Amino acid sequence: MKDPDHGDKPSESGASAAGRSDGSKLGPRNGKGKRKRRKSSASPSAIASQSGAAGLAGRPAGENETEPARKRKRRRRSKSAKQQAQAGSASQSSGVQVVDASLGERKGHKRSKKAKHRRGLQGRPLTSGERQPAQQRGADGGGNARQTSAAGGGQAGAQPRSGNRGEQPRAPYIAASEPPAPLYAALDLGTNNCRLLIAQPTRPGQFRVVDAFSRIVRLGEGLGASGRLSDEAMERAVEALKICASKLGARTIRRSRLIATEAARAAENGESFLERVASETGLDLEIINRETEARLAVSGCSSLVDRETRSVVLFDIGGGSSEIAVIRIGDSRSNRLANHITHWTSLPVGVVTLSERHGGQHVTPASFEAMVQEVEGMLSRFDSPPVEALANGTSGSGFHLIGTSGTVTTLAGVHLDLPRYDRRRVDGLWLTDDEVSAMQARLLSWDFDARAANPCIGPDRADLVLAGCAILEAIRRRWPSTRMRVADRGLREGLLTDMMADDGAWRRSRPRRHQRGSNASGSHEGNKP
Repeated sequence: MKDPDHGDKPSESGASAAGRSDGSKLGPRNGKGKRKRRKSSASPSAIASQSGAAGLAGRPAGENETEPARKRKRRRRSKSAKQQAQAGSASQSSGVQVVDASLGERKGHKRSKKAKHRRGLQGRPLTSGERQPAQQRGADGGGNARQTSAAGGGQAGAQPRSGNRGEQPRAPYIAASEPPAPLYAALDLGTNNCRLLIAQPTRPGQFRVVDAFSRIVRLGEGLGASGRLSDEAMERAVEALKICASKLGARTIRRSRLIATEAARAAENGESFLERVASETGLDLEIINRETEARLAVSGCSSLVDRETRSVVLFDIGGGSSEIAVIRIGDSRSNRLANHITHWTSLPVGVVTLSERHGGQHVTPASFEAMVQEVEGMLSRFDSPPVEALANGTSGSGFHLIGTSGTVTTLAGVHLDLPRYDRRRVDGLWLTDDEVSAMQARLLSWDFDARAANPCIGPDRADLVLAGCAILEAIRRRWPSTRMRVADRGLREGLLTDMMADDGAWRRSRPRRHQRGSNASGSHEGNKP
C-alpha cells in the first residue's frame, strides 16, 4: 500500500512484517511470548537480510545497530556490574549486600525483553555462607558498633525494606523478646515423705510446675521409741535426696529453699544426719520450727479459701506432727493468707507416730476411738476461740475447714471412687460433713488387705490412713463444720509462693521495642523479678 506523500506505508502488523518480501505473516503468540513463523522457501541470504531489518527496529536507542547480539549482551553485563559496584559501596554502612537478582537464575531461562529492561538492583540480607564484616556502623550514623546477625538486622528471616535505587535500606524494628520466667525450687523432707517441686511463676499468685518428685521414705520410723533416726531410714532418705540433687543440678534455679521438719527436728542425731546429707548429695537442708511450718502450710492454700468465708481452720496432718492454724479474714483480705493467722499450734503427733503407738494394720473401732481421744487431749490445751465466734453467729456459711495432707486427699479419692489417684480432681474438692463421716466409716470397715488394694491408698499408706482419720476426727469434734475443702498441696507450695512474692516475680513489665539504629544485642531491661 502506497502513501501519495511519503511512499510505502508500513503494514498494520509492524516493522517486521513490513520488511518481509514473501508476504508471510507472523503466527499467533504462544504462552511464552514467542512468535511462530511459517516455513518459507526464501533463500538463507534473504532471510538474514529480513531478520537484520527487523532487529534494527527493536534495538535500544544509542546502540550500534550493526553490532552482533553477543557484543550487546556483554555491554549490558558490564554496565550492570558497574551499577552493582556503585550500589554495593553505598550500602556498606547498612549491613545489607546488594546483588543482581538475575545472577542466581537458571541458565537457559528466557525472559521477555520488557522484564529484562525492568530488571534492577535488589537488596537482600546476607546469608550464612556469605562474607560479612565483623562490625559495622549503625544505620543512623551515630558510630555505635554492633554485630550484624546472619539473618540481617538481628531478626531471623527479616527482609529489610529497600527504597529507590541507590537509597540506603532502613534498619527494621527489632522487638526485644521477653526473657523466660525464672525457676524456683522447694524441697520438703518430712517424717514420712521426701518431696520436691520446681516451678516458674505465671499469673499473679500462680505458678507452673516444671518438675516434681515424691517418695515415701519414712524417715521417722522408730523415732518415737528410740528418739533417734535409724540407719535404714536415713539410707532411704539419702537415696531419695540424691535424685532431688540431680534434678536441681540439671536446671538453672534462681532461688531455692530446702527444709526438714519434725523427724530431723526431734531426733537426737538430726543435725549429724543433715551433715551427712550435705556431704553425700551437696544439698544444704535447714530445720524449720513449728511456727514456720504452720505459716508455710497456710501460704500454700491461699487460693482455696472461699471468698464469702470470714474464718477458716486449716490443718496439716503430717507424719510426725500436725499443724493447725486459725485464720480470721474479716473485711480486709491480704494477698498473703498467713497474715490473717490469729492462733496456731503444732501437735507432736502424726500418722507415723500415732500408728506406731496404737497399731496401724489391724485397727478396731475401740483402738480408733483411743487414737481420737489422745489427740483430743492435746487439742484441749490449745487456747482457741469457739466455732461460734469464728462463724460470726451465722449458720456455718462464713466458716469452713481446709485439710492439706495425705489423709484428706485419700478420703477424697475414695469418695470419688477413682481408678487411679488424680490430683486435678482432688485438689479443691468440697466434702460435706456427712460425706467425711461416711468415708471414715468405710475405711474402718476394711481390713489391711482391702485398704492396700485400693488404688488411692496402696500398700505404703494402708497402715497409716486410719491414724490420719483419727486426727481428722478429733479436729472435726473441736471445730464442727458443715463443709471441708481438700487441698493437695502443702509446705512446698508455701515455700514457692513466699519466694516468688518476695522476689516480685509476678510484677514483671512488658517487653520494650528497640528503635531504629539501637543496639540489637542489648539485653531487655524491665522490673527485675
